[in-house]
Amino acid sequence: MTIEEFKTEIEKLGLTVTDEMLEKLEIIYNELITVNKTMNLTRIVNKKDIYLKHFYDSLTIAKIYDLSKVSTLCDIGSGAGFPGLILKIFYPNLQITLIDALLKRVNYLNNLIKKLDLSNIKAYHIRAEDLQRENKRFDVVTARAVAHLPKLLTWAMPLVNKEGCFIAMKGDVTNELVEARKIMSQNNYKIIKQKIFSLPYNQGKRTLLIIKKEQ
Repeated sequence: MTIEEFKTEIEKLGLTVTDEMLEKLEIIYNELITVNKTMNLTRIVNKKDIYLKHFYDSLTIAKIYDLSKVSTLCDIGSGAGFPGLILKIFYPNLQITLIDALLKRVNYLNNLIKKLDLSNIKAYHIRAEDLQRENKRFDVVTARAVAHLPKLLTWAMPLVNKEGCFIAMKGDVTNELVEARKIMSQNNYKIIKQKIFSLPYNQGKRTLLIIKKEQ
């Protein structure tokens, strides 16, 4: 995906792409490639693939949910910052908490956030279970390519506030949905919306799930 193709596809999602946003994405790309030589951040190193499978893929959440009306978001297992860091660039209204279990990745993210001059976003070296104990709650919790759905539910759902939701960004979840039936039933979790689609140029199947706890 070239930058021009990226702009076209992002606009199809209903999002605006500015020169400043593209400049920030270039900073992220350059930093990712540089640091990835000494730290395992991503297996994807081709620029066109990064724009498609990291940058664009992170923003496909717009297919299922309007984050412009949200205040707080927590990205579990943020890794190299996808989707949380990319979401912050396109949704400046969000106050974003990135969490990851590896301190080196957290330091990478906070250094990058400073370089991008972004506010109201910070990475924390903490596990989701420990964040739960701090009684932190968010409007939206996201997780992309982190773990199987049953495990994700135990990590994410306790972090969702009463009116909020968990948005799982997955590939093919057919088997995971079967595995998750028990925990969803026991906890009154319900899939409010599901969106299945393919990335442009047939680069993989994706599934977005909005999950809430029935009151």
